[in-house]
Amino acid sequence: MTSAPHPGFPSAAWELLEPAVAAPARARGRSLQAALRAAVRSGRLAPGTRLPSSRDLAGDLGVSRGLVTEAYEQLTAEGYLRSGRGAGTWVGEAVRAPAPGARDLAPGPSPDVRADFVAGGPDLSLFPRSVWAAAQRGVLGELPHAGLGYPDPRGLPRLRTALAELLARRRGVVTDPERVIVCSGVTQAVTLLGVVLHARGQSAIGVEDPGSPQYEELFAAAGPRAVRLPLDDEGLAMGALRASGVRTVVTTPSHHFPSGIAYSAPRRAQLLDWARQVDGLVVEDDYDGDFRYDRAPVGALQGLDPDHVAYTGSVSKSLMPGLRLGWLVVPDALADEVVARKRYMDLGNPALDQAVLARFIERGDHDRQLRRCQRAYKERRDTLVAALEEHLPGTEVSGIAAGLHAIATLPARCGPRRTLLPRLAAAGVAVRPLSHYGASGDVDRVPLVLGYAHLTPARVTDGVRLLARAAAPPGARRRA
Repeated sequence: MTSAPHPGFPSAAWELLEPAVAAPARARGRSLQAALRAAVRSGRLAPGTRLPSSRDLAGDLGVSRGLVTEAYEQLTAEGYLRSGRGAGTWVGEAVRAPAPGARDLAPGPSPDVRADFVAGGPDLSLFPRSVWAAAQRGVLGELPHAGLGYPDPRGLPRLRTALAELLARRRGVVTDPERVIVCSGVTQAVTLLGVVLHARGQSAIGVEDPGSPQYEELFAAAGPRAVRLPLDDEGLAMGALRASGVRTVVTTPSHHFPSGIAYSAPRRAQLLDWARQVDGLVVEDDYDGDFRYDRAPVGALQGLDPDHVAYTGSVSKSLMPGLRLGWLVVPDALADEVVARKRYMDLGNPALDQAVLARFIERGDHDRQLRRCQRAYKERRDTLVAALEEHLPGTEVSGIAAGLHAIATLPARCGPRRTLLPRLAAAGVAVRPLSHYGASGDVDRVPLVLGYAHLTPARVTDGVRLLARAAAPPGARRRA
């Protein structure tokens, strides 16, 4: 049984060590070494951090001192730690941790996971292989030889025309093909804006807190510093935004990730008023705006003020992330600079894939694919809510009925985060608390971000059943 972290030991690193000591006895040593290694690599244990003595850490974790000593010796031999006789053990200065959020950009699967609720991914089995293959054959048959050369860095005119019509019809975006820039997903769109705005003298850009961890690293690479700004029940807290001094902020107003709220109409208006007052920019990441299950989706914020909102999205949720195709709709004042940066960044996106997507949209296949995904994901969300009601009564599901994830706040009887998360990890339940994305959360009731889109209804039910067994207090599990 673990206790509180040793004084001075980072709580973020402690969260990695707790599941390790819950591993079976024969694997506990390797698990502890892997957890320490991960804590150093991720930056949760920063270079120069002094670690507790082997005796103290063993006592805190409830394991043998020999287990900790062996882990320290192994990581010292590998260069992660350094030690000296009588001087203690420290994180090595040569270790270079990635910027915050880097570990989230390409999470690797674990063979020990029995229920994977990590949010962010669609069901890749829904990709319409036969329809896409037919579109490819059609494009190859009609594309002239000149179409195989370097494409326009803004994107193929055919695709930009199709996207402009699609976004106007489905999301209420006000645009024309000349203001649409085809990008390698939202990641490249946000990076392009960061580079251009930094060149214009903006040293900081606001991001939502909680929010997607990728923005901090993206902006660090592009130049500006990311400033975390809190949310309230209606959206971005305007007082904090005004006090921050930033002139650009990245938002997900249609369905915020990860809290699941939709910005209220008054807050959307206040956000646009702020942008006009400071001559600023709202970057609208339409994360999963097409996926609303209880009503028609709210139109894009961009449609209310195209001169102060840059709109971005992709086909990562409707088709597949690996296609690496998205769009950026920019105000006229930024268009030329963004296109110039795009030209030197990659000379344009693959022409063949762009032409296939254009044909896919033109023939109505994209609309049909969206309807297919909407039906599947609504069923899975309904299954998740029903399973939580049955197996974890008292759980509160918050956020609008939309997107690919839900927030489930477990009952207080499941215990605080410090003891609950190790139990879930030990049971093979992969899940992230809301606090992972920046919010501190309630220490007595744990909000979990449950991704469901990539799971069949049967796997959703089985996963919730396993989660409920692992979340039950030890005494309740014994009685059961």
